[in-house]
Amino acid sequence: MPHGLDHIVHAVRDLEKAGEFYARLGFTVGARNRHPWGTHNRIVQLKNCYIEILEVAEPEKIVPHASRSFSFGAFQRDYVAFRQGLSMLLLNSNDAAADARAFEAAGIFDYDVFNFAREGKKPDGAAVKLAFSLVFARDPTSPDLGLALCQHHFPENFWNPAFQTHLNGAQRVVGVVLVASDPMRHEDFLRSYTGCELRRDTNGVVAHTGNGDIEVTRPSSYRDWFGVPTEAIGQAMTLNAMRFTVADLAQSEALLRQSGLYYHNLAGRLIVPPDTAFGATLIFEAAKP
Repeated sequence: MPHGLDHIVHAVRDLEKAGEFYARLGFTVGARNRHPWGTHNRIVQLKNCYIEILEVAEPEKIVPHASRSFSFGAFQRDYVAFRQGLSMLLLNSNDAAADARAFEAAGIFDYDVFNFAREGKKPDGAAVKLAFSLVFARDPTSPDLGLALCQHHFPENFWNPAFQTHLNGAQRVVGVVLVASDPMRHEDFLRSYTGCELRRDTNGVVAHTGNGDIEVTRPSSYRDWFGVPTEAIGQAMTLNAMRFTVADLAQSEALLRQSGLYYHNLAGRLIVPPDTAFGATLIFEAAKP
């Protein structure tokens, strides 16, 4: 079964500063949430998926990885020890247990399903129950990239149009862009992970999930498209960029100018580079009619 975008983790060292940055970009940013394993987050919801801005705020609470247990907190701690940026890609799931069996049969799953719950709040402040099941996938060539599926058990309590209205006119995350020296090397893994057939071209491979594209491209193509220098890390995939559609690109550009944040305009895209965007590349594009 195909899996579309659910959310992207943007791991940072200062959650408040990163939240303020997203707000200056014109996003509606949620309040701070706390996990019992030591990470805190703030959420930016789009119509199809969300961004989890995340900080390792209480490292003393982090538990280590175990033979069948992936430690979300330990992974994020190790990631931000060397960099900030897009640390993890999570796709959607309707049945975590069945997806775990499919991943195990494909040889990309070594862990037990991770279940957790927390309290959330509606825009009016009312408390609601949230619960999730995560199915972690493993690409041995890309140890610094987190990959998982996420099943929402109370989606009606999580998704809310009031959180999906942004001053910059952002509507959807239409795609994420990964970089690898040899994208075709990762085709089998990506096919098993996304449940989609892949399209191959001279730049790399892409999965059109129906809820956003997952594209793996070469560093040279990435530099040409976005004007951002990057290098591959050995044979690994890295998660480098998010692509947003906006209702009015001129209005979004006016807001960026007003914010004083650095960006450049390349081929009709507004691009906020990683030295501005806490290690990520953020790309704003006009929504197609």
